Amino acid sequence: MTSTPDPGFSEPHLLVVDDDARLRELLRRYLSDSGFRVTAAADAGQARSNLASFAFDLVVLDVMMPGESGLELTRALRREGRVPVLLLTAMAEPEDRVNGLEQGADDYLSKPFEPRELVLRIRNLLQRRPVADFAPTDIRFGGCRFDVVRGELYRGGDLVHLTAAEAGLLSSLAQKPGQAVSREELSMSLSGNVRNVDVQMTRLRRKIERDPRFPRYLQTVRGTGYALKPD
Repeated sequence: MTSTPDPGFSEPHLLVVDDDARLRELLRRYLSDSGFRVTAAADAGQARSNLASFAFDLVVLDVMMPGESGLELTRALRREGRVPVLLLTAMAEPEDRVNGLEQGADDYLSKPFEPRELVLRIRNLLQRRPVADFAPTDIRFGGCRFDVVRGELYRGGDLVHLTAAEAGLLSSLAQKPGQAVSREELSMSLSGNVRNVDVQMTRLRRKIERDPRFPRYLQTVRGTGYALKPD
């Protein structure tokens, strides 16, 4: 179950990832009641899709999941310099906690846990995060505006239709406005398919650039990838 982002909200946006549907729903409801915006995902694949579409302030991530584990996803997020991660796990041995922290987690909470402690740990992590590290929520370039939180592109007041792949690619670039983002990092929003990055970029330029052959905003960075140049 996923909450619906509201552009008027200013509460921190959390991504909760757990394959246990009952616990996932309980966490979603409790954290929502505690003043957070919450999006929930059942596995790493759904989490990646959400991360490509929305800007999150923190990820609450279960360690033991089928397929890609929470530790593997944490390691990938840390390589990309993404959002803080708080791991949840039924494994309570000290070496398990150390392993999670070594993979790049910012905090670790063993199951079962007191929900109030989870909220306190989340708030402590958010307070420790540098203000400059928060991703922008609104990017403007030319006559366009991209709402990073909602993953929506507007030209003037009109909504421009984007496919999920195009929205994911633009969201990844908008996380680092003005900076070069590698094709490998951009491919994370496209199921890891690096070759698909160039295809989606061509399509995205047709919707944004006045002359896609000579892009002004979605620029190629030779030898690296692409960069979004906002106004």
